[in-house]
Amino acid sequence: MKLGDVRAIVTGAASGIGREFALQLARSGANLVAVDVDADGLRSVSREAEGASGRLLTAQLDVTREDEVKAGVEDAVARLEGLDTLVNCAGILRDGLLVAPEEEWVRKLPTAQWKAVIDTNLTGPYLMAREVAASMLRRRVRQGLIVNVSSVTSKGNPGQSNYSASKAGLDALTRTWALELAPHGIRVAGIAPGLTDTPMLAAMSPEQRERLLEQVPLARVGTTEEIWLALEFIIRCDYVTARVIDVDGGATF
Repeated sequence: MKLGDVRAIVTGAASGIGREFALQLARSGANLVAVDVDADGLRSVSREAEGASGRLLTAQLDVTREDEVKAGVEDAVARLEGLDTLVNCAGILRDGLLVAPEEEWVRKLPTAQWKAVIDTNLTGPYLMAREVAASMLRRRVRQGLIVNVSSVTSKGNPGQSNYSASKAGLDALTRTWALELAPHGIRVAGIAPGLTDTPMLAAMSPEQRERLLEQVPLARVGTTEEIWLALEFIIRCDYVTARVIDVDGGATF
């Protein structure tokens, strides 16, 4: 698939890796709709994309709401006059230990905290992929692509029961969807970033960031541009499917 031919939706596009993906796609000549719940962030992305060779449109959308996802995909198809690519970047952190002893009681991870992460990081990509794939089949798209942004912490990380579980589930969905959709010409792949310079990393405590960095052989944090290179490869190499590519400086979690 040529970058300049891509017509895409990028979720979580107001900041971090999603923002980098949206801007790089527009600069590469792709046409896309950048979606997020953050209206101010979307306006900022739109301004930064001015003058790009591609066209970057925006839409405020909550990936956890089925009605918004259905309407948003239909709207994107109309605005882009087609759709062949979905990049699932939307994700949140709500870290906490499963249980932790206090002086006179045991603190437990709140169910609401668990559910918020699962809804955004796992159910959101499911809803987006389902609607986009259905649209591709209805329109008989010859080459389609779905890319899920996972994490190296899918293998497990203390204090991130909800986040790790959501990303492990996303890895499983990536391979499952790839096998299901291959007969229809739709590839599905994933990218698992390690420590990357994003607002999400900045939200971690200094102690947590240091502990994670100790597990990175290259001894540094990655950049969003380095993660983009993995997406560029997946888009351009039509023989990639059913794989999650680690971009993590050799991290072992």
